[in-house]
Amino acid sequence: MGRGQSNAIHDASDPPVAVSESRQDDTRRSEIEELRKQQDKERETLVLSQRPLATLRYFLMAMLQLIGQAILYIASHKFLLLVSCFAVIGWRKLNTMKGPHEQFMQEASIYLRYVSWWVGLGIASSIGLGSGLHTFVLYLGPHIAMFTLKATLCGRVDLKTAAYDTAIFGKGPTWEFKNCLDFGDPLYPRVISSGRYNVPLLDILQEVHWEAVLWGAGTALGELPPYFVSRAARLSGDSLRKVEDLGTQDDPEIPRGTISGLVNKLKLWTLLHFRQFNFWTILIFASVPNPLFDLAGMMCGQLNVKFWKFFVPTLIGKAIIKTHIQTLFVIALCNNQLIEQLELILSELFKNIPFISRLLNGVLLHLQNAKQNYDSGPSTKEAATWKFSPALIWNLFVWIMLLCFICSIINATAQRYLLEIQTKKLERLRKKE
Repeated sequence: MGRGQSNAIHDASDPPVAVSESRQDDTRRSEIEELRKQQDKERETLVLSQRPLATLRYFLMAMLQLIGQAILYIASHKFLLLVSCFAVIGWRKLNTMKGPHEQFMQEASIYLRYVSWWVGLGIASSIGLGSGLHTFVLYLGPHIAMFTLKATLCGRVDLKTAAYDTAIFGKGPTWEFKNCLDFGDPLYPRVISSGRYNVPLLDILQEVHWEAVLWGAGTALGELPPYFVSRAARLSGDSLRKVEDLGTQDDPEIPRGTISGLVNKLKLWTLLHFRQFNFWTILIFASVPNPLFDLAGMMCGQLNVKFWKFFVPTLIGKAIIKTHIQTLFVIALCNNQLIEQLELILSELFKNIPFISRLLNGVLLHLQNAKQNYDSGPSTKEAATWKFSPALIWNLFVWIMLLCFICSIINATAQRYLLEIQTKKLERLRKKE
């Protein structure tokens, strides 16, 4: 057989081999894509409401993994371990020793609890991509409202014995149920129509702004996990699915004009404008309450924005600007004159609508009773029977919120651990190619 015939045979046999390899590659890609869809579906159903046993199992495995990582980290940083041990032992020793330093140590311990309480509440509020506990509504807002009502009732703002005289770890403030005479004579003019005192808004703000700032700093710290997760994914050459979804064009399956379509357009607009991050862009989004800031943190990490360029405007926006806006709003809302004007406006607007009018009258009556009960102070007689009161409803609401928060942590932790297992499985399949 000649050389020409041999080359012809090889040329004729090559195309079928190439076609076969191409088909195998397509088959593998389709298998990987199908496996990825199955994994996504499995993660979506890994919640306590659908698969409680599997969710708890993955959550416990994730906790064991975190404990193991913590032990390895401590073992590899012996100097840090020694310094921490000496610091704890020294702190405990100083607390038990008698001497002139005793009062200072007590003050320092209380301040430490005060800072950790409000910062911790802020972290709990913002962590978890929107599934966090809304601690402003549950804790900080009521604290500011209660102080404002007490200040306008007594005509003074020097109610606290110290800056830390707030509700801390279940212990209420000392001024909550004190008689106004215990604080001294009023320092502000009395409003005859309401019976309260006209306390300037900024004077009240000076007394409550530190807990608001600490809470805001906690919310800024709670934004760091999405940033670090997406940044680690970017540095490892991967990308987060949520950030990828933001970059997609309008989905033809989503009808235009619906809420889903509007949210999709808003996300796309956010992505297009966030590709050029700067200090002022992050500051504006951190200062204004919005549900997209968690996504902004993820995108800052995905676009490899430097840590300080992200954290400094986030801290300023959340701890200074946003918290003061919210605090001023609560103080203004608890002003007795403003409440009375609001009651008159609402009553005038809805007086001709029977159902809303009756409902509004009931709500206003409850508000007036609550205000009178607060003004008169705590009752000296304890209720002999269990009563279904608004306080009981509020406590039940708080416990439900806490339960939902704990469930969201368990679900997110279990899904994150399952995602790690699934990612390793996909990597093994890709290596076989």
